[in-house]
Amino acid sequence: MGQPIAIEVRNVSKRYSDDPGQAPALDNVSVDIADNEFFTLLGPSGCGKTTLLRTIAGFEHVSEGQIRLAGEPVNDLPPFKRRVNTVFQSYALFPHMSVAQNIAFGLEMQGLDREQTAQRVNEMLALVQMQHLAKRKPAELSGGQQQRVALARALAPKPKVLLLDEPLSALDLKLRKEMQVELKRVQKEAGITFIFVTHDQEEALTLSDRIAVMSAGKILQIGTPNDIYERPQHRFVAQFIGDINFLPGHLKRGQHNEKLFVPSGMPVEIPCPAQGFDGAAVQLAFRPERSQLVDLEQPHHLRGVIEAVLYVGTATLYQCRLNNDIKVMLRENNEGLNRGRGVGDRVAVHLPPHACLLMEA
Repeated sequence: MGQPIAIEVRNVSKRYSDDPGQAPALDNVSVDIADNEFFTLLGPSGCGKTTLLRTIAGFEHVSEGQIRLAGEPVNDLPPFKRRVNTVFQSYALFPHMSVAQNIAFGLEMQGLDREQTAQRVNEMLALVQMQHLAKRKPAELSGGQQQRVALARALAPKPKVLLLDEPLSALDLKLRKEMQVELKRVQKEAGITFIFVTHDQEEALTLSDRIAVMSAGKILQIGTPNDIYERPQHRFVAQFIGDINFLPGHLKRGQHNEKLFVPSGMPVEIPCPAQGFDGAAVQLAFRPERSQLVDLEQPHHLRGVIEAVLYVGTATLYQCRLNNDIKVMLRENNEGLNRGRGVGDRVAVHLPPHACLLMEA
């Protein structure tokens, strides 16, 4: 990665039972997370993302493998001896303490004197832009403000890594989006590694420098948001990140490009070599926004009928049943044009070659 490594996870497994028939919570997981990186663990409930976070924090012991922090093994260290802090989904602020006192609590436990503590508290209040609320109690704060206090309290002792376990999930949609911007700003200004757990795909794409997509205790793919969305390496990753359509087909190698023949007989040119797929049954994947509805008169396109039209403000979604009886979802941006398409209309679907992804059948 070219940057110093903050966290190294090597072949880590976590089992809660000796029963060989019970799947491990973590299954031979390895990942390097860089200094000052915003790294997100993304996946559905039960995929192992929170378990991995807890093993890094020291709240769970690993069954196998090793975790290193800044190059030093930490498997046998208790949580309070690891240079990490955690922000939980429930902020767990002390209700009888003011904002400033909550932030100061960890510093006082470390033995900092009053002057050093006051200086650090002021720095944290400025970082989360809450100087004017320093004397308020948690009950007098909004959910977003409480989240900022929890963040400031966790950052105050200057941890090497900050772990965040779905800290925005309790907020309403508008506030959550505002806090995403704030969280990214705070991470960059604080200059430390954030490891963020979420099941929200949009949140992961918005915040992350890199994302690890997890399923059934394994990391399936690690990459930038662009990599994960544009070049998914597994069907699960493609389906979990955004909307996507799949068409079965058969690949035949041409002189310059591969051609995929879908059941309706439509050939689709694949612009890059599809190693390992020659002559194979495959799945053609494409995002709803990358396809185009075109006139029926145009040749060499998929054909079908519109079964549903959904207006979502910035775009219109069309559910189409193709001639091969497969349903696909298509998306068109609304640009002030009323194209007049409705349920029952027959349409053709154009798939630009660059929009097509190949997956194993």
